[in-house]
Amino acid sequence: MRSHAIAVAFATYFPHLTSAHGFVSGVTVNGAWTAGSDPVWYYYPSGTAPATAGWDSLNQDLGFVAPTDFGTSNIACHKSATVGKNFVNVKAGDTITFYWNTWPDSHKGPIINYIAPYGTSAGSLQWNKISQSSIVSGTTWVTDTLIANNFTASATIPKNLKAGDYVLRHEIIALHGGQSLNGAQNYPQCLNLRVSGSGTVSPSGGTAGSSLYKNTDPGIMFNLYVSYSSYPYPGPTLWTAAN
Repeated sequence: MRSHAIAVAFATYFPHLTSAHGFVSGVTVNGAWTAGSDPVWYYYPSGTAPATAGWDSLNQDLGFVAPTDFGTSNIACHKSATVGKNFVNVKAGDTITFYWNTWPDSHKGPIINYIAPYGTSAGSLQWNKISQSSIVSGTTWVTDTLIANNFTASATIPKNLKAGDYVLRHEIIALHGGQSLNGAQNYPQCLNLRVSGSGTVSPSGGTAGSSLYKNTDPGIMFNLYVSYSSYPYPGPTLWTAAN
């Protein structure tokens, strides 16, 4: 009841925030729900916010990480992110469904998923890209599919990934301003994973968040308002060793 009251108060006093952009409210794996970080955590008295698998961050405006922050740890798990307290239980090979609270239809762009061995500091995480998707057909993007599917997207955990604790980075890059330098908007969301199974492959050769992107990368500077037929994904190549 108390958390509901805080959420109602948040919506009452910050209505412009509740209608903006979005965040991952939680995930399901084989029908089991695990909560992500809700930005209202910030308004709880110290030490009383609900424990979740999501990394808390200073995204109370439901805003984005700008390309000007690409060289900082903010791009890893959003602004000033701190480690989540719980874990999503998942088996290697399982599919995770992400539930965004909302998403604007003008904010077209790719959805990219990364995994890193568990750590408690965003700046220390070493990311391997495990999946990416962008243009579905014509001018329809995977973000349009997310909206059509009740603001959900999914990713599959590599089937041969070694059991252990990890952090999953799920990100939308909104390109509605991408025709201009520093106009793209990154929305990274991180959750802790506890992976089980008989896999034997551990991630290797990962990339720190602060080295994932440059503001001049072709997939960061991308013009939605001219003719296009493909999209150049930014960041490292896909890590497929555990597939």
